[in-house]
Amino acid sequence: MSFHPDLVAEQEYIDRAYDSLERARQSATRLRSMVEVGRGGTEQARWERDMIEGNIANRLDYLNLGDASLVFGRIDRTQSDGGDTYYIGRIAVADESQEPIVVDWRAPVAEPFYRATGRAPMGLVRRRHFATRGRRLLGVEDELFGEGAGLLDGGLAVSDNGNQVRGHGVLIAALEESRTGHLTDIVGTIQAEQDEVIRAELPGVLVVQGGPGTGKTVVALHRAAYLLYTYRFPLEGQGVLVIGPNRLFLGYIEQVLPSLGEAGVEMSVLADLVDDVRVTGFDRPVAARVKGDLKMARVLAKAVRDRERPLRQPLEVGFGLQTLRVPVDRTAHIVSEARRRFRTHNAGRRFVEARLFETMAEAAAHRPRPKRSRPACATRSRCARRSSGCGRC
Repeated sequence: MSFHPDLVAEQEYIDRAYDSLERARQSATRLRSMVEVGRGGTEQARWERDMIEGNIANRLDYLNLGDASLVFGRIDRTQSDGGDTYYIGRIAVADESQEPIVVDWRAPVAEPFYRATGRAPMGLVRRRHFATRGRRLLGVEDELFGEGAGLLDGGLAVSDNGNQVRGHGVLIAALEESRTGHLTDIVGTIQAEQDEVIRAELPGVLVVQGGPGTGKTVVALHRAAYLLYTYRFPLEGQGVLVIGPNRLFLGYIEQVLPSLGEAGVEMSVLADLVDDVRVTGFDRPVAARVKGDLKMARVLAKAVRDRERPLRQPLEVGFGLQTLRVPVDRTAHIVSEARRRFRTHNAGRRFVEARLFETMAEAAAHRPRPKRSRPACATRSRCARRSSGCGRC
């Protein structure tokens, strides 16, 4: 990465942020020593002391970044949006006057850092990426938006469309980092599509789908960190549980959430939640090797295709006093249409289910209703209108 004219000034700002972080840690440590003085007292005093001690411990955990970089980016807003500059980092840091020096990456003001594009700049005039190792700034890379997109300090990148100067050096540098045997966070290089998943609303179930190696796990962990930040009041009391397939997997991901400032998350495997279940059966080596072979994918695909067939006998379903019938030729037409319209089994299955229910609904709607016998009038012998022929007798 080429030398940037603002490299020295940005390094000074990062040093200032680290100094403020250290002061925050020292302040929390002093509070802990004050709480430890004077053990004993009433039950109320002991409860209050334990609560304060727990909050201080959580604060120290939050401020402990280890070897992770504190600051990884900056955004400059347009004059019409206030012209403010925000430095984006793993956690929020303030100076002695409680003015923000670094904004937590999960804060709403940091969203444009991940979402802004040339067509939708979200009020940004500049997005700056920092390549860092610890507190040392290695390089700076800019993306400019709007009228300034063709001019970039230091000439670090060239605009390819006149709307936005895009640089991916920081992302490539992150991908080329040496592997440590543990999953690392992507907080500095989250892409717009990933950020959309991470910042999705809380209610309901969110399913993250993708092929192997597409980042599903790391995105899900960043979402957990985001939810704990945004909805801390309800979630902190309820707790957050991460369930993994085995302990090797949990060991692989255990550093991600602490590096994002969230250490109070429980991790478990399924066996820990169901105590009375023990695995007693195992595949033999030959069977395990066959099941794990890539050729099994084609075998399973053919097996699923073979089962996409019409019924061999008419379907009869009891519905109240009725019996709904679906003929064989109708199921053959539904299966043929599903195969023609859909390439994947699951999509076709939903179509078949919908058509099957529609067919049964049509059978219920067109079923002739039995004629009801006209009830005899209970007062026929005393009816004053009998002679007039009211029709009820």
